[in-house]
Amino acid sequence: MTEHSGPTTGQADEPEVRRGLAGVVADVTAVSKVDPETNSLLYRGYPVQDLAATRPFEAVAWLLWHGELPTDDELAGLRATEREHRPLADDVRAAIDLLPLTAHPMDELRTAVSVIGAREAAGLTALEAAADRAVNLERSVRLFAALPAVVAYGQRRRRGLEPVEPRDDLDYAANFLWTTFGQDPDPVVVDAFSRSLVLYAEHSFNASTFTARVITSTLSDLHSAVVGAIAALKGPLHGGANEAVMDTLTEIGSADRAAAWLDDALAAKRKIMGFGHRVYKHGDSRVPTMKTALDTLVDHYDRPDLGALYDALEAEFVRRKGIYPNLDYPSGPAYHLMGFDTPTFTPLFVASRVTGWTAHVLEQQAANALIRPLSAYVGPERREVPRAGAGD
Repeated sequence: MTEHSGPTTGQADEPEVRRGLAGVVADVTAVSKVDPETNSLLYRGYPVQDLAATRPFEAVAWLLWHGELPTDDELAGLRATEREHRPLADDVRAAIDLLPLTAHPMDELRTAVSVIGAREAAGLTALEAAADRAVNLERSVRLFAALPAVVAYGQRRRRGLEPVEPRDDLDYAANFLWTTFGQDPDPVVVDAFSRSLVLYAEHSFNASTFTARVITSTLSDLHSAVVGAIAALKGPLHGGANEAVMDTLTEIGSADRAAAWLDDALAAKRKIMGFGHRVYKHGDSRVPTMKTALDTLVDHYDRPDLGALYDALEAEFVRRKGIYPNLDYPSGPAYHLMGFDTPTFTPLFVASRVTGWTAHVLEQQAANALIRPLSAYVGPERREVPRAGAGD
């Protein structure tokens, strides 16, 4: 996606307004950063591409929550807890079933998290529901464990299929695929999916994370913060971009049509999703890792046509605009090849990013200050209310 914004200035005595908070440093964080010297995304100091290549997603979740990679015993303990809380709860399934099949999967997910949060906070005051770090860390793990069943059930019910029970002999990524498709996942697919989850897990003060921190700053509870983050992520300028990428590729159809399609799209001033990034100015550092995963899937599923279309559109767009792909561009076709329905792509993002969101919730609570920016008023000056009937 392409985002452009910057400072807006008026008269000398007027405040500088940075629309979209572009360039504004709102707080400090130890969770992640983009290293400008290497153009690399770091989780707690570790390059994300190295984590994706060497660590399972559960280990990266632990890192985001605790600040260090887990020992073998710590990883085993997290996995045992996560597997215990995988099954789809009856009340969550019932709430999802109340929604029309035409509802967007993000609406299902938002509703499910709200139900889970209501259960967690039942009988508590607002301050009690906000809880302390230890309680919220436990809630984070349980929510992390529950989301794959929610996402999988949503896709299966839209296809008219019964839910698939989770398995405790599979890791997080493999079980996610199992509950969605009901088949033993191929190791090639599990590896590509796991890498995507690691790459999507965290990205500093993006729109959804900042939303979660704003909600947390009011001393609201963790699940409310995540519900708000899901709502922010639903937007196509944020998480919905990976869905839009697949829609674009489907619309183009084949590599030989990419140039002509782009001619028409640019002439019509259409927004081309999957390219550009507010933070990365020289290309998204996560893309090479995800593109390699996509290439393995193209080979695995024997879909050179999709690979050629991907390459053709990228080459044309970069040549004409000088703007490079972001993570959504390779992840969209990768999820498509795995068998996920396009509307399910953003919920997959949620299942990953919930680790980063909850890490930020914990960090915000540890040194909280209510987030309440000012605004520059540009409406009418003070005026008198007309007498009743004066305008008749």
